[in-house]
Amino acid sequence: MINTNFKKKMVDSWFSYLQSQICKEFEIIETSNKKFKKRIWRKPIIKEGGGTAFLLTEGNVFEKVGVNKSTVSGKFEKKFRSKIPGTKKSGKYWASGISVVAHMKNPKIPAIHFNTRYIVTSKEWFGGGMDVTPSHNDKKEKLLVHKTLKNICIKNKKDYSKYKKWCDEYFYLPHRSEARGIGGIFFDYETKDWNKNFKFVRELGLTFIDLSKQLVENKINLKWTKNDKKKQLLKRGRYVEFNLLFDRGTKFGLNTGGNVESILMSLPPQANWE
Repeated sequence: MINTNFKKKMVDSWFSYLQSQICKEFEIIETSNKKFKKRIWRKPIIKEGGGTAFLLTEGNVFEKVGVNKSTVSGKFEKKFRSKIPGTKKSGKYWASGISVVAHMKNPKIPAIHFNTRYIVTSKEWFGGGMDVTPSHNDKKEKLLVHKTLKNICIKNKKDYSKYKKWCDEYFYLPHRSEARGIGGIFFDYETKDWNKNFKFVRELGLTFIDLSKQLVENKINLKWTKNDKKKQLLKRGRYVEFNLLFDRGTKFGLNTGGNVESILMSLPPQANWE
């Protein structure tokens, strides 16, 4: 049996590697000479960890893309413990994860979100997912996204239908009575087989890179109008509403003393409301 400390080291190393690979591949996709800018942050109590945030802005492809990786530990406040399994008594936790949000300059290319994480309390589990938010309807693109994610789930003997439904229900704006985007997959509290779960998380990360490249390459040369951009900015407004009102990752980050700039890096550079 693998001990918990070794698991933590393996997961932490994987997320660091995946972060570097995503930045490398996205810089190749970006047609300008723009590069990611790196920022390191630490929690106020040094021994409780920190993270690295890579940000690329004002590119020809990426209007804004952030690739964040953090590994933190500490103790939850009592009012927050009931929401996190295994923290009711001591409140102690350890968490490592990677989160990516890409907002595109061309409104025909959808916004893309991905994250995976590993959390240890008195229990331990993997969570994460990937979803896509277009501002223009494209049935072929939607089919590509869901077919790709279904295949990676089937390959790893994961319940795609369950993950898809979870994603549809999670990324929903009740005050608007509408979905944030076209969905994807979302999963949490995967505890049963650590080796298989870690394998799935790794393969999902690599699938995210391949699918992102495909989504961009399919539409990188499409022309767009001011009206197309207007539609995109209105859709981004919905994105902002979800992330600030409902997103669990945002709430988790703020409640664990995470870096505010890194947590809010997922917000688009510009958004409109009517």
